Amino acid sequence: MTAARHNWTQKEILAIYNKPLMELLYKASTIHRLHHDPNTVQVSTLLSIKTGGCPEDCGYCPQAARYHTNIEGNDLMSVTQVKAQALRAKASGSSRVCMGAAWRNVKDGEEFDRVLEMVRTINKLDMEVCCTLGMLTENQAKRLAEAGLYAYNHNLDSSEDYYKQVISTRGFEDRLKTINNVRKTNVTVCSGGIIGMGETEEDRAGMLVALSTLNPQPESVPINALVAVEGTPLEDQKPVSIWDMVRMVATTRIVMPETQVRLSAGRTQMTQEGQAMCFFAGANSIFAGDKLLTTPNPDVNEDMELFKLLGLNPQKPFIKKMQPQTVEAKDSAYESLGEKPKWSRPEHTIARNQAAKVKGKS
Repeated sequence: MTAARHNWTQKEILAIYNKPLMELLYKASTIHRLHHDPNTVQVSTLLSIKTGGCPEDCGYCPQAARYHTNIEGNDLMSVTQVKAQALRAKASGSSRVCMGAAWRNVKDGEEFDRVLEMVRTINKLDMEVCCTLGMLTENQAKRLAEAGLYAYNHNLDSSEDYYKQVISTRGFEDRLKTINNVRKTNVTVCSGGIIGMGETEEDRAGMLVALSTLNPQPESVPINALVAVEGTPLEDQKPVSIWDMVRMVATTRIVMPETQVRLSAGRTQMTQEGQAMCFFAGANSIFAGDKLLTTPNPDVNEDMELFKLLGLNPQKPFIKKMQPQTVEAKDSAYESLGEKPKWSRPEHTIARNQAAKVKGKS
């Protein structure tokens, strides 16, 4: 229940997803507090370093060359431009920069060399660097790791069954292969998906099965709400409800307790109260900035005002896991989940004894 499992079934995850909402929120929040600081949320900036002209046919994406979406394309940015954007992001509170390029797959050559230099440059700013560049070979993943890449994003998007209803130019196995290539390095994996594309609850559970059964599980999982863009095949999809987003975030937190759950696209359609519920349910990362690649996003000043209102603090870079809970808080959390406190390991026994001594002195 409270440790990462790699044998979740679709039936089990559906049962969690469909729990009475208050019970679901309580369980997700309790598990969240066992593994993360509930008052700390990472702020990341997503930067489109090469926009438009993608040969893929992802039904949700306005950057596909075959769709007419009025997206203004641009060639690969310069290292100087990227550094300036990264400095701006850092000044506004971001600890991670994720660079996205509208490529089907990475091709060795001058452009990839430039991306590697971007990674090195941002690394020197004491910021986490993430890339989402399409499919990677094992050698390309290794070169990114050597340049200092912290994370690689490659979303599964949906369940394996529904995936083919949204994309035909790349298979589900292709995505898993790229994740596997990244896993052969020390780069962390960021992989999630989108809800609101016409999929069923079974498909949402299926996507979480695919992610949670990876071993190790992804260090971060973005949960996106579809932003329907005119000119794409999914332009007529209605916005997903906040209740579906909250359920998806909470279920992800329960199924992948140690993962950073990223509240991603679709936040412009959410109220402050809706976002607060997502944080309570276990989301501990957002993307800041006026755009997520090409789709609208809340202004960074609005996000900072929300953080102040909720008492949230931006996470510092290079912290893979926030775990500041006291021994007594952990005891209480385990008991509320109907489990005995897990103090079997020597370090846990020492921690508990030290806590007892401190309490006795006070």
